[in-house]
Amino acid sequence: MNIVFLGPPGSGKGTQAKILAQRKNFLHISTGDLFREEIEKKSELGLKVKSFIDEGKLVPDNIVLNVIKRRINLSSNILFDGFPRTIEQAEGLSQMMEEISKKIDIVFFFEISDNEVIKRIVARRSCPKCGRIYNLITNPPLNDEACDMCGVKLYQRDDDREDVIKKRLEVYKIQTSPLISYYRLEGIFEVIDASKGVEEVYLELERKIEQKVRR
Repeated sequence: MNIVFLGPPGSGKGTQAKILAQRKNFLHISTGDLFREEIEKKSELGLKVKSFIDEGKLVPDNIVLNVIKRRINLSSNILFDGFPRTIEQAEGLSQMMEEISKKIDIVFFFEISDNEVIKRIVARRSCPKCGRIYNLITNPPLNDEACDMCGVKLYQRDDDREDVIKKRLEVYKIQTSPLISYYRLEGIFEVIDASKGVEEVYLELERKIEQKVRR
C-alpha cells in the first residue's frame, strides 16, 4: 500500500508518519527531512532550498520531484510525508508511480485550525546534533531547552518563527489546498482530525488503513 499524508505545517503528519513507518514497515519519504539533510551538508541544492524555506515559500516543483524520484524504492510500501504540495507535484508523482507499476492507494488529510498550528510550531525546538524534535508544550525536554539524548542546547528553526509560519500557511492555502479537490475526485481521500492526541490520531489512521485493505 502507498500512502500520502497532507496537511498544514504543524498538523502532526510528520510525527504520525514516523510512527506508522516504524510499526507497519513503510518506506518513509519526507521532503522536509530530505531538504534538511541537504541544508546541513550546505550543498548547492541545500542552499537553494534554504533560501525558499527561510522566506516561507514552497520549493519549486522540479526540485522536489527530482529529489523524490531518487528515493522511491520499487519493492517497498511507500509513505509520502507532506508531498505532494501542488497539483503539478501530484501529477508528477502519479506519473512516477505508473512508471514502476505502483499507485497511490489512500490520501490522509490532517485537518487542524490555523491558531493551533501557530501555537504548536512556535513551541517547537530541535537538537542541532541528533535532529530530535521537541515541543515545549506537548513534548518538552527533561532539562531546560537541552536535548535529552545529547545535552546540547535546543534551537528554534528559522521557519518556526510566528511571522514565517503565517506566511507558510498563506502559501499552503493558495497552492496546496487545491489538492483536496484533486484527490477527492480520485476517490482516495480521507480526513483525519489532527487536533486529537498523538495516539488517538494514530489509532484513527490504523483503522482507516485496515478498512481500505479489507475492501
